[in-house]
Amino acid sequence: MKDIYISGFADEISSSFDEQLKTVRELGMQYISLRSADKKGIADFTVEEVKTDLLPRLQAAGVGVSSLGSPIGKVKIDDEEGFEKQCAQLETLCEIAKVLNCKYIRMFSFFMPEGKDPADYRDAVIEKLRKFIAIAEKHDVILMHENEKDIYGDVLSRCVDLMQTLNSAHFKSAFDFANFVQCGEDTAKCWDALRPYIVYIHIKDAVSTDKENVLCGTGEGKIPELLHKAIVEEGYTGFLTLEPHLVLFDSLQSLETTDAKNIIRENKYKNGAEGYAAQYHALCDILAKF
Repeated sequence: MKDIYISGFADEISSSFDEQLKTVRELGMQYISLRSADKKGIADFTVEEVKTDLLPRLQAAGVGVSSLGSPIGKVKIDDEEGFEKQCAQLETLCEIAKVLNCKYIRMFSFFMPEGKDPADYRDAVIEKLRKFIAIAEKHDVILMHENEKDIYGDVLSRCVDLMQTLNSAHFKSAFDFANFVQCGEDTAKCWDALRPYIVYIHIKDAVSTDKENVLCGTGEGKIPELLHKAIVEEGYTGFLTLEPHLVLFDSLQSLETTDAKNIIRENKYKNGAEGYAAQYHALCDILAKF
């Protein structure tokens, strides 16, 4: 399909970077979203390490990087030390993105204190996101806000508020179907409201009954119909990035605020590579019907 590229969070295949690259190439994929490699998160790499270690392996495999799956913004809103650390990390991540010829960095809008009204923290969220955006502008990269659970921008109204208020060419939306389902939102309404800001799509599905992730197209994310609308009717071009969450993988625990086994109660496939391949083929089957 013209100008549609399938990528994916390849660390769900294996913690081994070589295994990640081997699997995606066997599937015929040419891109990954780089979140972690060899049990090390991308935000913990130096620019030099990326140049001398990761980049040569990517080039040898013929694989490009669609985005950096950073943890930027996955810090408590009142953690000032953590925020300052992330500002420094973002500077490095922007340099890494340039080394990898990648213009997108996935990020978030801060964890809210448990039991508190997120509205009380809106001004602090906006102020801190402006600082992140200023760094991105300086390096000419695009921050993509993911509608992750338990952060300020987890529900539609606050996602739209962030996009409208910050109104920056360097701050856009990465649309995640499953996260909206798990937050009790209607993904069709979310898509329509956020469409002017969406530059990237995560392929992850879920059901609302127990909020568990399922194979794309089998949950309540309305992935087939919304992808048809996006690509065929609206002319979306760019990346569709696999984030299966079908198998418990090494870095999951560090990505979620809740216990990993509440997100993925049991492995639905024998290993990460099989689960990743199942998600890839399910997406290809959806696209083949357009």
